[in-house]
Amino acid sequence: METDRPAPTGNNRERIIAAATRLLAEEGREAVSTRAVSAAAGVQAPTIYRLFGDKQGLLDAVAAHGFASHLGEKASLELTGDPVEDLRTGWNFNTEFGLANPALYTLMYAQPSPGTPSPAAIAALEVLATHIHRIAEAGRLRIDETRATHLVHAVGGGTTLSLIATPEDHRDMSVSHLAREAVIAAITTEAPATPPPGPAAAAVALHALLPRTGALTTGERALLAELLDRISGAPEEGA
Repeated sequence: METDRPAPTGNNRERIIAAATRLLAEEGREAVSTRAVSAAAGVQAPTIYRLFGDKQGLLDAVAAHGFASHLGEKASLELTGDPVEDLRTGWNFNTEFGLANPALYTLMYAQPSPGTPSPAAIAALEVLATHIHRIAEAGRLRIDETRATHLVHAVGGGTTLSLIATPEDHRDMSVSHLAREAVIAAITTEAPATPPPGPAAAAVALHALLPRTGALTTGERALLAELLDRISGAPEEGA
């Protein structure tokens, strides 16, 4: 005689995340209660606690899953020879994703614990940092990579959240375009065909290329990196 076997843990996890994602999209964050999710997923509430720890752990998993799906779609975007233009494309793609998935985007970016970014937000920063690094390698980054990454992340996310909060028939998409161009102007120099950038941009570019050199010892590389950071963060003469 056959008996019912419990579903594998992996299947339970997938079902729970899928059920929570549906409730989030259809009814908002408040609908994602342990009771509602367990009923929608066909599991007992203790299973959720065992797999995710608590409700926040479940919400973090939903956000991480949503970001992974977003990243999979973003990977289909082909990079060009112009990293600044690729940053524009990524900004637009991020805005479109947020407007198409408002509840999920808000969960990912608008409700972190103070001083503790969500796993999805951390992953987003890491992806953005790779785009900023390409700009630095091209010699077109005006400020250091870390500040540039956080600036783009903050302004891009804030702009998208503002558009989400605006009724659809009152949204002005030019706000996103203006914010994007203002940030790009703040962090990048003109294309290399124009007169050479100042010492700060040159220091940023050299810092980005340091990992490619084997001519320095570990200590020498660390010292040079410190000096380049100092140059890139200092105001230029005449500015």
